[in-house]
Amino acid sequence: MALAVEVAGKTDVGNVRTNNEDNFGYDARYGIFVVCDGMGGQAAGEVASKIGVETVLNYFRTAGRSGNSPQAAKPGNKFSPLGQALSSAISQANLAILESGKKNESSAGMGSTLVAALVRENMVCIGNVGDSRIYLVRNGTIHQLTDDHSLVMEQVRRGYLTLEQAEKSDLRNVILRALGSEEGVNADIDDLIGLPGDVLLLTSDGLTRNVRDEEILQTVLSSRSLEQACDTLIQTAKDRTADDNITCLLLRIVERPWYKSIVRKLFSGGREWQNSF
Repeated sequence: MALAVEVAGKTDVGNVRTNNEDNFGYDARYGIFVVCDGMGGQAAGEVASKIGVETVLNYFRTAGRSGNSPQAAKPGNKFSPLGQALSSAISQANLAILESGKKNESSAGMGSTLVAALVRENMVCIGNVGDSRIYLVRNGTIHQLTDDHSLVMEQVRRGYLTLEQAEKSDLRNVILRALGSEEGVNADIDDLIGLPGDVLLLTSDGLTRNVRDEEILQTVLSSRSLEQACDTLIQTAKDRTADDNITCLLLRIVERPWYKSIVRKLFSGGREWQNSF
């Protein structure tokens, strides 16, 4: 069964800040989708998140143009081929942010969270660093696929805090992992099989701190389009005096009509794109 991806994204500065440290980007040709939430003074957060998005996208674009399989082929690697590729791209983004911070005094100490999805045929590989999140909406339910790399959520996982206490904690902004903080980055990587009708939400914490999971689910299910869902989610967060930037990137997996596969082969000299979209 041939699958395709519909996508819509939007970012908003929110109600309080004057600059937007969130960035998102995607390249459907290579099946890569990314959201980054930057941090750092003097607009350095904007720089870090932009570097993060562009580095990951360019990793797959470069591999795709060369015809090489974008894998980090290391003996004993615990990841799938897609996971190896995504892990390698995230590592490059981490080093790019770190090096940029070293070269520019005004950007010293900058960093960024990252969530990314790599889609190939019916396989979806996800990666995250920090407290941005990926959700899956499937069969009328919502599942958070990523774990927040934050101090309060680590305390929740260890049983020291309840979710309700974590949501009210003054330490919510303390991130335990971020791109650009040190030379090595430990990204969480996971694989799943995509099904027609699945919707993935990649989002910064400006949304998830203000809109509950059940509200996200109802918005996705009731919206006429992904674009409308993005607009509604961001406006809901803003209506609740969101004090952070807000970014939504929505992907819907759909079946691709058989004739589009034939047309694609005809116009690509009989060779499919690597992501088989």
